[in-house]
Amino acid sequence: MMPHKYNDASRHKFTKKRYRVTNWSEYNESLRQRGDLTIWITDDALKQWRAPRRSTPGGQSKYSDLAIATCLIMRTIYKLPLRQTQGLMRSIARLMGVEVPVPDFSTLSRRTQGLKLPEKPRIENTEPIHLTVDSTGLKIFGEGEWQQSKHETNPKRKSWRKRHLGLDLASGEVVCAELTLDDVGDPTALPGLLYQIDDPVSRFLADGAYDGAPTNELLAAHFGDGVEIVIPPPRNAVLTSKSPDDPSPRDKHISQIQAHGRLAWQANSGYNQRSRAEAQIGRWKAVIGPKLRSRTFDNQKTEARIGVQALNRMTELGRAKFERVG
Repeated sequence: MMPHKYNDASRHKFTKKRYRVTNWSEYNESLRQRGDLTIWITDDALKQWRAPRRSTPGGQSKYSDLAIATCLIMRTIYKLPLRQTQGLMRSIARLMGVEVPVPDFSTLSRRTQGLKLPEKPRIENTEPIHLTVDSTGLKIFGEGEWQQSKHETNPKRKSWRKRHLGLDLASGEVVCAELTLDDVGDPTALPGLLYQIDDPVSRFLADGAYDGAPTNELLAAHFGDGVEIVIPPPRNAVLTSKSPDDPSPRDKHISQIQAHGRLAWQANSGYNQRSRAEAQIGRWKAVIGPKLRSRTFDNQKTEARIGVQALNRMTELGRAKFERVG
């Protein structure tokens, strides 16, 4: 049984905690700004809309990577096909009174492959990263369960991609992300996530799928022995032979669970904060969507990176601050 499901039958005995938003006016304004076109189409993007002249032999690109990325961000936010994206950008250029050419849908599709996205500065934060990771499946084709049940159709083979996200608990920013095939396990994708992080990490939280010596060794190699690792051991986990004299972090977790119970360990270790990674997964599916629109794997990777930039931009505009009231 997963740790957050432990003793689930008795959870009705626990009083539900109540919170209130302390910065409602600022947060409310940030929600409005998410629909503001000037947030997504900046003056810098318009100034750099055309591609710079190339100095090497070959064809000259008409649109810069920033222009293509801007169009794809609008497509992601408003969940549009490429042809409707072209129409939206044409109308925006006309309403803004700017004389810029708009990429057609075939250009957007072709340039999506291997697109180099402009680097975005991280949300300013002086504290080390508290990293929590999680993954989810994103659908790419195949009918849903409701369609099969309603019309009694035969189930068809579905295909998925696996989305891995790393969230900084301090800033709320997605600091690393990876898109893999559906048969890639979470520990296997972890090195690709960690290589994207240059800042120091003081704490790492993940679910039991990451439990094991390879994960601990990988984290120590990237962030040093001082990183605090909070991963729940399985129910049948046993202490190592070195635990009496030199207990590992995993041995300490096992001892605390044996002494005080798993629910107490979750609260004392801060493991409950990992639920924010699950909330980020839910935010992705609500804002970006539960499926990928691109056909090829390379284009799907670009589409996923675009989604990360959109979510981080929304976080930068403002997020809710809570305080407990009961």
